[in-house]
Amino acid sequence: MRIGVSTAYWPWITPDRQLEIGVLADELGLDSVWCSEAWGQDAVSMLGLLAGRTEHVRLGTAIMQIPARKATATAMAAASVDVLSGGRMMLGLGPSGPQVSEGWYGEPFARPLARTRAYVETVRTALAGETLPVQLPEGESGTGLAKELRLLARPVQPRIPIYLGATSPKGIEQCGQIADGWIGTVVDPLQPAQTIDLVVDAVAAAGRERTAFDVACLTPTAVAPTEAQALDLVRPWVAFYLGAMGAKDKNFYVDLAGRYGYAEAAGRVQDLYLAGDRAGAAAALPDDLLRSVTIACDPAGLPSRLAAFADAGVDTLIAVPGGGDLDTVRALAAARAGAAA
Repeated sequence: MRIGVSTAYWPWITPDRQLEIGVLADELGLDSVWCSEAWGQDAVSMLGLLAGRTEHVRLGTAIMQIPARKATATAMAAASVDVLSGGRMMLGLGPSGPQVSEGWYGEPFARPLARTRAYVETVRTALAGETLPVQLPEGESGTGLAKELRLLARPVQPRIPIYLGATSPKGIEQCGQIADGWIGTVVDPLQPAQTIDLVVDAVAAAGRERTAFDVACLTPTAVAPTEAQALDLVRPWVAFYLGAMGAKDKNFYVDLAGRYGYAEAAGRVQDLYLAGDRAGAAAALPDDLLRSVTIACDPAGLPSRLAAFADAGVDTLIAVPGGGDLDTVRALAAARAGAAA
């Protein structure tokens, strides 16, 4: 199993610490560094900086939000980072949710599966250097002066891999059909039937080779002197997903926690978070739920926890270091080296 790290985004991790994490991961020989975005810091800016400050790690977005950019702008950004990094770019995309899509970007959250499919097709066409049809929305004529264009920049890689962040069963199924990889979040490796098995089955049903598809998990991670300390480092992350990444009646992560058997607890966390009690929401998270969907342990417990994800079929673990902790990054590199010895 490959091990990468996520720099997340400010205010979770400061920009200076994000850069430190990326450079350290490169120096320690980890596989990849991934940047995220919500409704603050964007993912592409940090990737551009990391492209110039690292030499070996692959660079990815986990994820870039589809409603934030036209597909052609995303293709431009991916090609640019690929050139700047010498061919290390990986493009993770996701539709976000109605709260962000409509509330922040002003884009209707309608037919997200169809929209994602069309978006990926346009990005692939652009990155392949093919001429695109005029990109005006259907029914709009514009000035009549539009011209069919092709991407001027040429990526280093013949094919930049495209990952999709998906949580719903239908979204996961589509990911297995059209993407090069899947980025799962709030994944319990001991219950792979709810997530990992769905995407692997979709890959097989589409007649694709499993070895050509990357199953990746974005996982809050903390390695501390005691498990209790580690759990407290990842607790705010899980509370954020259950509380802020959706509305009361539409939160994909609350739904997923319910499928794991924690519906009541997840609902309680969400209610507290939506009421403004973030500390109370984090405190209300059951330790067993945290143990299920994060890596939170002392150094001795890290190898077995990594093995659980590998045994479940994860190809790339994307660890989000709790609190931006550099010692967690070092522990991951040490565990990787120990496994390879």
